[in-house]
Amino acid sequence: MLLEVTNLVKSFGGIRAVRDVSIGIPEGSLSSIIGPNGAGKTTFFNLLTGIYKPDAGTINFDGRSLIGLRPDQVNKAGIARTFQSIRLFNNMTVIENIMVGMHSRLDISLRHTLLRTGHFKRQEQLVHEKSGMLLRFVGLAGKGDELSKNLPYGDQRRIEIARALASDPKLILLDEPTAGMNPQESADAMSLFRKIRDELGVTVVLIEHDMRVVMGISEHINVLDYGQKIAEGTPEEIRTNPRVVEAYLGRRAVGGKADNDSAA
Repeated sequence: MLLEVTNLVKSFGGIRAVRDVSIGIPEGSLSSIIGPNGAGKTTFFNLLTGIYKPDAGTINFDGRSLIGLRPDQVNKAGIARTFQSIRLFNNMTVIENIMVGMHSRLDISLRHTLLRTGHFKRQEQLVHEKSGMLLRFVGLAGKGDELSKNLPYGDQRRIEIARALASDPKLILLDEPTAGMNPQESADAMSLFRKIRDELGVTVVLIEHDMRVVMGISEHINVLDYGQKIAEGTPEEIRTNPRVVEAYLGRRAVGGKADNDSAA
């Protein structure tokens, strides 16, 4: 397991957003975390990446605990992420946005920067080369000098993913990466997710509401509802799990169970 989460708990006042959640993510896998709105999925990602501190439980990544680490330290440890809402620097170019993602991997002191030493110039060249490679990798070749705000929505999502990949992660967490996309954009995004895993060797975990994407790409799925994990398994196992169907569609969808209960 690259990531092992055990009995994770997070409360906000009297609301327990994450309740004793345990999830394991194998290295090299492509998996999803799903659940209805308010199930605790994004809170779970925020706990993994140091935005929130858990009230209880453990988070072990690549053999070390992440508890107590700041977001920048989690990123340096090898976890990158994107967010539900696009968070680009709108008045920076596409290539500049990607370059920002490399900050945790650079070895440049203030002295090197101010004096523009040979070391600084070599690092600068490496940053430009890698940014260009990632630009091509996510399908944005030729758009590096455009302002990020001028690109279509689907391309802006790709910029975010390229920026996350710029930190050389072992694990990338994608929070609703196909939200707002049309069917063709979603299909292209699925191809990109597979490419990230297959060509870069990066483990991929998605939070996703589009079930066509989830079922079409996931090798393993964890399901949250009201902060609890209610199911895990392959896409086919999740598709036919009564608790999952009930969480999404209500009890009437589960073999007439609701009608029987009402009669009682």
